[in-house]
Amino acid sequence: MSRILHIDASARPGLAGTDHHGSHSRYLSQHFVRQWQSSRPQDAVTYRDIGQCPPSFISHDWIASAFTPEDKRAPWMKEALAESDALVDELIASTILVIGTPLYNFGMPASLKAWVDQIIRAERTVGVDKSNLHDPYAPKLTERERHAVILVARGGMNMGPGEAMAHMNHLEPNLVAALGFVGITRIHTIAIEGQEVGGKVLKESIARARRKVTQLVDELQRALGTAGSEPA
Repeated sequence: MSRILHIDASARPGLAGTDHHGSHSRYLSQHFVRQWQSSRPQDAVTYRDIGQCPPSFISHDWIASAFTPEDKRAPWMKEALAESDALVDELIASTILVIGTPLYNFGMPASLKAWVDQIIRAERTVGVDKSNLHDPYAPKLTERERHAVILVARGGMNMGPGEAMAHMNHLEPNLVAALGFVGITRIHTIAIEGQEVGGKVLKESIARARRKVTQLVDELQRALGTAGSEPA
């Protein structure tokens, strides 16, 4: 059984095409999960709506706790890391990470950045070798195959890799770097563009993205087969 961790980061609670001012990124991520479950209903899905219920920002107490060896942590330190531990556990358990996110002002929403900060943890998702001053970090989520699917909604146009406005897009590059740091390097990105243009441009972009999501589900299910399965 594969395990999907589904995260939505949009501040908009509704779905585009259904709700007024609904979210296009939520539309894509939910389309992915529905398509997946239509042929593999046995696969588990854990859902986090961080757009509506954002993770906590890291604090002084969090930092002090995270960088104290586990066997030396006081009770208050364990409490300070409880939320982070839960988010890390969900990520470790997953086979496929599905992130639906808008591009806000050239980067990721604050809620998604808070999630990233909570799941990058020394000795939980990243090993640290203090004797290696050249490159002390080693990703820990490499023991089995994992995929990340990043489903993006952009207001602008031509912001994909190699396109005219790519230099203004710091969302996907940031996520790719963060996920690769913990060991998730099989990353697939699909985007809807043109929300600020609207009309035919947006409609065609939505249709293309929807087709790509359906194709990606088929490709991943064929590629994973039983190899990406985890015990129930």
